[in-house]
Amino acid sequence: MNPILSPVQTSSRDDAVLNALVDFVASEGLKPGDRLPTERVLAEYLKVSRTTVREALTRWQELGLVERRQGSGTYLRSAVTRNMLHMPLTLPSGNDFKSLMHTLEIRRGLEAEAAVLCAERASDDDIAFIEKKLVVMEEAFHARAGMSSEEDWDFHLAIFQTSGNPLFEQIIAAMYEMFHRFWEHPLGVRDFGHASFPYHRTLFNCIAARDPVGARAEALKLIATVEDDLRRGAANLRKQSKT
Repeated sequence: MNPILSPVQTSSRDDAVLNALVDFVASEGLKPGDRLPTERVLAEYLKVSRTTVREALTRWQELGLVERRQGSGTYLRSAVTRNMLHMPLTLPSGNDFKSLMHTLEIRRGLEAEAAVLCAERASDDDIAFIEKKLVVMEEAFHARAGMSSEEDWDFHLAIFQTSGNPLFEQIIAAMYEMFHRFWEHPLGVRDFGHASFPYHRTLFNCIAARDPVGARAEALKLIATVEDDLRRGAANLRKQSKT
């Protein structure tokens, strides 16, 4: 008895549009951080409707591959190729203690390992790039009384980018929104993250010294201060609820 098999389906129009977008990105040499053309221009280039382009970009946005900025445009977050497997993530959306702790546990693993690989693999140019981001972050921290979220993010992103493993950057890009909750005074802690400030410099020093053991240790110290802030905020909320 022959098994019952379903007929092979050809690629859908949506997939064809996504593949065409990938080819366009490659032909234009676009890299993460670059802005894509407008929906109108892409629609004309691909010979499809703007609605089709919008739906394709929405799929990319859901996968963390692009970022749409109001009034600015659509920016590429991660490298894209036809042979990549794009995997969506289901992430906690709350700013409660449990959700933030789940996020922090992921950060701990990612940042510690990326620091190790960066210390082992970073070139002299990579280290200069990381130091440049660090200096900008430090200047912003002092100038704006600790308000340096974007600069802080850029410093950590530089470490992921120079770890030698492109999956780190792609994963972290997909988790952008979730990670940024730590710079939004979670749990009412106004000085949240301030205690982690000096560990950015010590982490960099270990990477520059090609010390992977030290880099891991400093990354873990940095994350530990964030956890302390989370627990402090949760304790304060519990006290307020009892009064």
